[in-house]
Amino acid sequence: MFNACILVKPELPTLKRRMTPSSSHKGNFSFVSLGCPKNLVDSERMLGLLSQDGYTLVPDSEPSDIVIINTCGFIESARQESLGVIREMLDRKKRGEIKGVVVAGCLAERQKELLLDEVPDVDQIVGVFGREQIAQAADRIMGDLHEQRTIFRPAAIRAQDDTARLRITPKHLAYLKVSEGCDRLCTFCAIPAMRGKHVTKPIEAVIAEAKELAADGVRELNLVAQDMTYYGVDLYGRPRLAELLRELDQVEGIDWIRILYNYPNYVTDELVETIATAKKIVPYLDMPLQHINDRMLKVMNRRHTRGETESIITRLRDAIPNLVLRTTFIVGFPGETNAEFEEMLDYVKTTRFERLGVFPYSFEPDTPAAKVPGHLSEEVKLERRDRIMEAQQPIAFEFNDSLIGRTLDVLIDGPVPGEEHLWIGRSYADAPDVDGLAYVRGRGIEPGDMVSVKVVASQGYDLVATADSSPPRRKRSRPKPRKKPISPFTILN
Repeated sequence: MFNACILVKPELPTLKRRMTPSSSHKGNFSFVSLGCPKNLVDSERMLGLLSQDGYTLVPDSEPSDIVIINTCGFIESARQESLGVIREMLDRKKRGEIKGVVVAGCLAERQKELLLDEVPDVDQIVGVFGREQIAQAADRIMGDLHEQRTIFRPAAIRAQDDTARLRITPKHLAYLKVSEGCDRLCTFCAIPAMRGKHVTKPIEAVIAEAKELAADGVRELNLVAQDMTYYGVDLYGRPRLAELLRELDQVEGIDWIRILYNYPNYVTDELVETIATAKKIVPYLDMPLQHINDRMLKVMNRRHTRGETESIITRLRDAIPNLVLRTTFIVGFPGETNAEFEEMLDYVKTTRFERLGVFPYSFEPDTPAAKVPGHLSEEVKLERRDRIMEAQQPIAFEFNDSLIGRTLDVLIDGPVPGEEHLWIGRSYADAPDVDGLAYVRGRGIEPGDMVSVKVVASQGYDLVATADSSPPRRKRSRPKPRKKPISPFTILN
């Protein structure tokens, strides 16, 4: 999970299929999207609904009738960021630059009407499951209807329709939400309270959405869910992620499929084999572990043990060539002893995850963990976070060094500002926004191209590469294993 502020620009690509704008112009709006990729999908859906209903998206820097803020409410730092953006937009409203402010998403769902006590000048509050009525909230503002200021709906019992989005990602990549909510009930997490129980999106609906995205130019499909490996259990009575992946692997136009948010539970032999043999699924797996000590895992209600985790990781690495594993850990959970932390630190050093993130425990008053005895000071939590990251940094750097001399495919995201023939892209080993970049020197390249490159150097978490002379390729090939280390070259000028 990450939290980021995206100020939505109107020139970004839009899905045209099923997008039939109203013939009448109702007003202008700007949009701020906060939080994780799952929240971003909701933002794109709301943007599509507003555009269909006759509202015109304008840059955030320009005056607008309405500004909509899709908020994150996951942890305290995310809530404070959301409140900061809300207050910024309310200041603009006071200056006459904005007619009305709509607060949507997870913070709205978590605090509901109580949010109006903190920011009373907000015009409309729309919960997570009220997103389909976002145009109704805008209509109330434009019509000066202030009697009803909130729109909340019960948690979905069927997967919501995420098609006909106005996408705010680059044209060549997209996030595809395959399910909503979570049944896991980890003691530190408020997401089930905000997002409801796990609801699987049917396979045929996911495939239809993937085809729509491919038709709009998407080459990299990032699958997101709150609990990816649980996919299908509620709807079909058993996990069916492997079957979904095999279907997605046949969608024409998609080059890379990346699977995010894979919990250790339900990592079946069928799933491992599917990832290992599919043509388009990149050998990259995001698996949030949160801890490795058995007592801590039990207190967190993670429903797996250290031994089970180690077995899963061994199976994955044995079966999937060139696998890049990304994980996250929580340090400073209530009651975490020095010995339990040291166990996690040693595990990070010995397991050598290629990608890793660490979060200090965030006190969440409406979660079971808030009542667990032994809460630690912020100083201890931050010190433990820093020690994990200090141990992880050389591991990540050494992995990047191991790529020097290899030929990889890199998906180009855009040019380096102010530089000629220098581009920013990502290899299979790097998910958007959370991992490193590849800086590629080459001519005849455009955003969205898949370019074959030779890695010539590493620069911390990033790679430096030169494009080969052949035209950008349309098909991805898995990287070939390298047998021995190659000395690093000088970084390109």
